[in-house]
Amino acid sequence: MKKTIITVCSLFALLTTPVMAENLNVEEIANKANLAAYYAGNDGKATVNMTITDSQGRERTREFIILRKDIQDGGKQLFYVYFKKPSDVSKMVFMVHKNVTSDDDRWMYLPALDLVKRIAASDKRTSFVGSNFMYEDVSGRNLSEDTRELVGSNNTHYLIKNTPKKPDDVEFSSYTVQIDKKTFLPVKAVYLDKNGKEYRIVEATKVEDIDGIPTVIESKVTDLAARSHTVSKFSKVKYNIGLKENIFTERYLRRPPREARR
Repeated sequence: MKKTIITVCSLFALLTTPVMAENLNVEEIANKANLAAYYAGNDGKATVNMTITDSQGRERTREFIILRKDIQDGGKQLFYVYFKKPSDVSKMVFMVHKNVTSDDDRWMYLPALDLVKRIAASDKRTSFVGSNFMYEDVSGRNLSEDTRELVGSNNTHYLIKNTPKKPDDVEFSSYTVQIDKKTFLPVKAVYLDKNGKEYRIVEATKVEDIDGIPTVIESKVTDLAARSHTVSKFSKVKYNIGLKENIFTERYLRRPPREARR
C-alpha cells in the first residue's frame, strides 16, 4: 500500500511541501471540496451526455437531465435524473434524497414495468445504468463515512487520503483525492482495492466558469481492472433557477415535471 500511495503522491513531484508546516485543517478542506463539488448555487440543472466504452472499444450512450435542489448547504439535498436516450432507458427516472445523519434514500422508476423500485443502501456502490459511475457518485459520498489524512500539498493542490470507517461495506480499502486549492474542486480521485492496488480513477477533465461558479463540464471514470471507462459531458448548465421541492417526490417519478423534460 505504501508503494501505491507514493505513486499517487508523485503527482506533486518536487513542489510538495511538508504538511505539518502548513498547519492545515483536513476536515475544513474536505468540507469546502464537498460544497464546491455538490452544492454550487441553491439549485441546478444540466443535460448530461454519457459515453460508456468497454474493453473492446465498443460504445454505448446515455442522455439525461439532472436536477438538484439544496435544502441546506452541506446538508440535505435532492436529486432528480430523467433519462431521454436511448430508447431502452427513455423516461426512466432516478431520484435521491441525500441525508447527512442517515443513509440516502434512492428510487428508480422503470417505465417498461411501470415499477418504482427502492435502491437499498447496500447497492450504492453498484453501477449507475451500466456505466463506470456508481449510484453514490451522482450525489456524492457522505463525509461521515470516511476518516481523512492530508498526505500531500503543493502550490496548486491538496492530496487527501480517505479511509472507510466500515471497510466491509465497500469494495475499496482507501482512496486519495486531489483538490484544487483555488476552486476547492476535487479534480482526481484514485481508489485502491483490498490489496492496495489502484483499480478505479475518477477525474474532472474539463472545468469552466458558469455564472461565476467553477463547474465540471466533463468527467471521466476509468475501471483499470475491466479496462473500460465512461465520460460524462455536461451542457446547458444553470444555477439558481428556483426549483420547487415538490418536484423531488414519488408522485413525479411516473409523471416527470416540465423542468426535467426540457
